[in-house]
Amino acid sequence: MGGVRVLLTGAAGFIGSHIHAALRAAGHDVIAVDLMLPAAHGPGAEPPVGVERVDVREAAGLDRLLSGVEVVCHQAAVVGAGVNAQDAPAYAGHNDYGTAVLLAAMERAGCARLVLASSMVVYGEGLYRGPAGVIEVAARGRADLAAGLFEHRHRGVDLEWAPVPEETASRPRSLYAASKVAQENYATAWAAATGGAVTALRYHNVYGPGMPRDTPYSGVAAIFRSALAAGRAPQVFEDGRQARDFVHVSDIAAANVAAIETTLPGFVALNICSGQPTTIGEVARTLAAAHGGPEPVVTGAVRPGDVRHIVADPTRARELLGFTAQVSPARGLVEFASAPLRPTAAGATIG
Repeated sequence: MGGVRVLLTGAAGFIGSHIHAALRAAGHDVIAVDLMLPAAHGPGAEPPVGVERVDVREAAGLDRLLSGVEVVCHQAAVVGAGVNAQDAPAYAGHNDYGTAVLLAAMERAGCARLVLASSMVVYGEGLYRGPAGVIEVAARGRADLAAGLFEHRHRGVDLEWAPVPEETASRPRSLYAASKVAQENYATAWAAATGGAVTALRYHNVYGPGMPRDTPYSGVAAIFRSALAAGRAPQVFEDGRQARDFVHVSDIAAANVAAIETTLPGFVALNICSGQPTTIGEVARTLAAAHGGPEPVVTGAVRPGDVRHIVADPTRARELLGFTAQVSPARGLVEFASAPLRPTAAGATIG
């Protein structure tokens, strides 16, 4: 197909920069913008070559840029689990209000297609297999967690996780998750009101070169990697058996290219994952072994709001986009053990 004119927001960020490179390599015409938040890029950071400083919360800048744009690839966001309640205004302002301003500007410009960076955090806790089939579970009790009983149980028996399909109800457990659900809801309503098309890519645990380092808001793979680079043992919460799906950032970029090149009608949500679940403890051990130590320490500590297992069903993305991840966690994590990380402002949210 011929090149598509794309507005890419968050183009200088960890994921956005990889998408930018992939879109250009695929022959697309990319208008790349980023607010360059100091928390994400460091104080005084200037946009890289080919990226313009733009705030998606300001309609005038968007109106100027959207002329002739066929697809918006919206990656700009403040990310992370949300360390405390004081983070809520940043999530609501950048993620939700910013998305609302962008959607309104798209309608004015006649741009009818959006590829939205969503997240597996919209699901909250994952699904589990019970005696009568797949079930949803409530949040784990504090008393059980304090006693080291980390698994969800039914009549005294530990439940096994089940893969989460996209039709699973949203049950956000963090401020960030709440903002991603709101983004999806705004996009769904916009598609219904305008006849537009939205492909919401629900990223699972993304990792790869250029991840932010040394921040409580970063992904667990980067937190482990930062600890190893500093000569510290990775600190693994609970018993390390929490199951997740770790997907390489190059596969995230490929999924976005596929979504831009494939028009799906209405609002469609897709899990973007490796399809090869692994545990947090395995990630820590793999990174430590590839880095040459120190060995991880399983602390038994519990972080408020953490879910036990969340593993994706990759079927729909394969069927609708033809997307299958190419980088296995076994290979990608070994390479990530020596990959460069991105410095950030200490203790700040990442955009």
